[in-house]
Amino acid sequence: MSDSHSTQSFETVAIHAGNTADPLTGAVVPPIYQVSTYKQDGVGGLRGGYEYSRSANPTRTALEENLAALEGGSRGLAFASGLAAEDCLLRTLLSPGDHVVIPNDAYGGTFRLFAKVVSRWGVEWSVADTSDPEAVRASLTDRTKAIWVETPSNPLLGITDIAAVAQIAREAGVRLVVDNTFASPYLQQPLALGADVVVHSMTKYMGGHSDVVGGALVVNDAQLGEELAYHQNAMGAVAGPFDAWLVLRGIKTLAVRMDRHSENAAKVTEMLTRHARVSSVLYPGLPDHPGHEVAAKQMRSFGGMVSFRVAGGEEAAVEVCNRAKLFTLGESLGGVESLIEHPGRMTHASVVGSALEVPSDLVRLSVGIESADDLVADLQQALG
Repeated sequence: MSDSHSTQSFETVAIHAGNTADPLTGAVVPPIYQVSTYKQDGVGGLRGGYEYSRSANPTRTALEENLAALEGGSRGLAFASGLAAEDCLLRTLLSPGDHVVIPNDAYGGTFRLFAKVVSRWGVEWSVADTSDPEAVRASLTDRTKAIWVETPSNPLLGITDIAAVAQIAREAGVRLVVDNTFASPYLQQPLALGADVVVHSMTKYMGGHSDVVGGALVVNDAQLGEELAYHQNAMGAVAGPFDAWLVLRGIKTLAVRMDRHSENAAKVTEMLTRHARVSSVLYPGLPDHPGHEVAAKQMRSFGGMVSFRVAGGEEAAVEVCNRAKLFTLGESLGGVESLIEHPGRMTHASVVGSALEVPSDLVRLSVGIESADDLVADLQQALG
């Protein structure tokens, strides 16, 4: 984070970091530099360091500065999607023969990247329950180069003690990567807890309006930042200027949105825990959640993601999804509108038959910022 923002509150940083007034017109919102190339001041004379928008673009630069400030990092990089960011990270950190520990509860796309893509060029992976630091330690080998963590996890809302796993990673000399998508930097800052790399799908809470796809990496290690930037340019899956501008716009309201997401999720959870057709509720804000104490320690609040299991099995869970009206049946999460999905048949179909397979009676909610009373009423009618 730059010195100018190091003493400011999150809400202030979200609005102002990277968002300097346009020097030409004074516009308070950074322009969308919808441009591919730039006039050079003589051969090799780059104006402001820009030559070609795959390498750098002023709108993307503004977003990347903002991302670094929000996560308390020294370098932020914006990509075309969350998986593009993950791909760049893995190809920067790993070589054939290396090993990665991944969580037993991870986003299906992340699992697919490891199982179907990265493994084809000789990278090995194994699964651990990252909510148990000692299970992570036991999974390390002499070829392990990274530990991959999601907290809260997708879709079972598991919690990993970032500081505890960071200590294990340091002792072993490996990198700790934390997917911070579910929490957002407003609720949780993994770098401050010892992580080496933060990953985001900016499609979710960072953009916040279901109108953009993007990904991000944030680091504190300057050398690692340079290596990632080299691979970002060499591989080319960068965020476009309009996408970068949309995420910048979304981030300005991130704090107030996350407060409302969390408040609504707590009210939805309260109803679900009392409903006869719900066999269990997975939400770190519940006192009986196994990760509640850790979540309370490392998160500002507990977020807007809730999962629950439906009494009656898979078909009953699918029927709940189909009966919802205000909750839109759809993949993704983190928008202002509420979404409902069946992970086993939708976002996590790629993990069926693996160690990451999710319960077939599971329903996942992305609780939006509508009236909590209306959301509760919709779920009650959907559950019947």
